[in-house]
Amino acid sequence: MLKHLKTLPGHQNPVYALANADEDGVFFSAGNDKGVVEWSLNTMAFVKVKMPVQSSVYCLHNYNGRLFIGERSGAFSIYDFAAQKVIARINAHTKPIFNIQTVKGKNELLTTGEDGTVAVWSLDDFTEIYRFQVAYDTVRAIAIAPNESEIAFGCKDHLIRIYNLADYSLKQSLEGHSLPVTALAYHPTGKYLLSGSRDAQLKIWSLPNYELMEIVAAHMFTVYDIAFHPTLPYFATSSQDKSIKLWDAENFKLYKILSLEKAGIGHTHSINKIIWSNDGKHLISTGDDRQVMVWEME
Repeated sequence: MLKHLKTLPGHQNPVYALANADEDGVFFSAGNDKGVVEWSLNTMAFVKVKMPVQSSVYCLHNYNGRLFIGERSGAFSIYDFAAQKVIARINAHTKPIFNIQTVKGKNELLTTGEDGTVAVWSLDDFTEIYRFQVAYDTVRAIAIAPNESEIAFGCKDHLIRIYNLADYSLKQSLEGHSLPVTALAYHPTGKYLLSGSRDAQLKIWSLPNYELMEIVAAHMFTVYDIAFHPTLPYFATSSQDKSIKLWDAENFKLYKILSLEKAGIGHTHSINKIIWSNDGKHLISTGDDRQVMVWEME
């Protein structure tokens, strides 16, 4: 299913963020190093430090030829690949930014984080369009429904809040987790919403009614990320328990555990972020051990 292919060293501090480039075989990582690093899957090697940053990076988001970098300072930067430079840096929040997403149909960018607000930005000129308070503490996760009808926010107060994307009105609050919600993902067809939490559980909410279909005791500690494979019926989860798990996206059967304990190779600390490569051939993981690991689909 998945096997270890390469460990890419180089970061000197914990890594929190990963993003694919538009071109296949290129991805970026960032964390406490004060720089965004470019890597090649073709050569399995470090390429260069793409750009310096002024504070730790907690999220990266690539969209339409631009890389958005969310910082601990509450600012985000926009790197334009065509111009090969940072074209703007915006002081968006008073506290760290934990997540950045784009609403393609509305040409809008969303930022959120520790201050509990969500800011909506125009992708044309990066002016602020709207801002609303989702929670009175950290909002860590954002998931946008595949049809862009709604958006889910994972909050520190244990709740998942669902908003209509048309007007950013609150649609529903889901109570199920006992601790902060740290990861969210919609099934690619939009038939359910997956949530992960500091309570180490995965919860599966059926759509459109938000009924709790299933509870999976997924990990030993916090579920930090959930990533659906781009074409195959699988999803992966990563955790504070130093493991990555591969699951069936239809029946939630566990296929594989990737960890030092189980496989003899793996991360030695919390795994903060996972992404699939654009072509789905590789899973990339990173975390507090400062390593970037590449896993290959067999």
